[in-house]
Amino acid sequence: MNLHITMKEMPESEQPREKFLRYGAQALSDAELLALILRSGTKDMTALQLAQTLLAQKDKGLMNLVYMNPQEMKEIPGIGQVKAAQLKCIAELAGRIAKCNRLGDVRLNEPASIAYYYMETLRHEPKERLLLAMFDAKSNLLGDEVVSVGTVNYSLVSPREIFISALECHAVHIVLLHNHPSGDPTPSDADIQVTYRVMESGRILGIALADHIIIGDNRYMSFRENGLLGQRKGT
Repeated sequence: MNLHITMKEMPESEQPREKFLRYGAQALSDAELLALILRSGTKDMTALQLAQTLLAQKDKGLMNLVYMNPQEMKEIPGIGQVKAAQLKCIAELAGRIAKCNRLGDVRLNEPASIAYYYMETLRHEPKERLLLAMFDAKSNLLGDEVVSVGTVNYSLVSPREIFISALECHAVHIVLLHNHPSGDPTPSDADIQVTYRVMESGRILGIALADHIIIGDNRYMSFRENGLLGQRKGT
């Protein structure tokens, strides 16, 4: 006996799939789009009601796909390991699509273009993530990688690891980026210490630190824009 209420058991006029076929995805609400992905609910709720329950968590709406981890999702009746994995993959794909759309706009000498390229990747992270972006001699973005996860700390960030990656990628310029989960991109003393430590190592190796950008909630702080790369604090 199937205890799950599926979309087919809903009135046709209320079925998200029928609305999609008639009017397109843009005509569907957030809950209806999620319901199509979830496909089934539980014995007590439809897939649409399950989607509405997910969106109502923590009053975050669609951002729950980003903020909630799989274990938290699985605490909602009707969402198991497979559905939680699907939802997290959708959130990841959405972030990658946003980056793809901005890739052509990235300019090494324009901190805003770099900041907004990585904004959706970093601003929702619950922990600080230090990311290394590498550029060639023509200022083209070669690639990026996460250097560390956790509080950016002078003693924990290794310039050696940063520059091994940069050398392997044949980078000529690098940019450091990290997020502040508080949403405030104001640099801490540790942020400043790490910046100068990496900048001085880069001078020795001939790989310039072009900027250190701190990502907040839809805002950023660029060391370059604020004239903080030229000299040490207090000198």
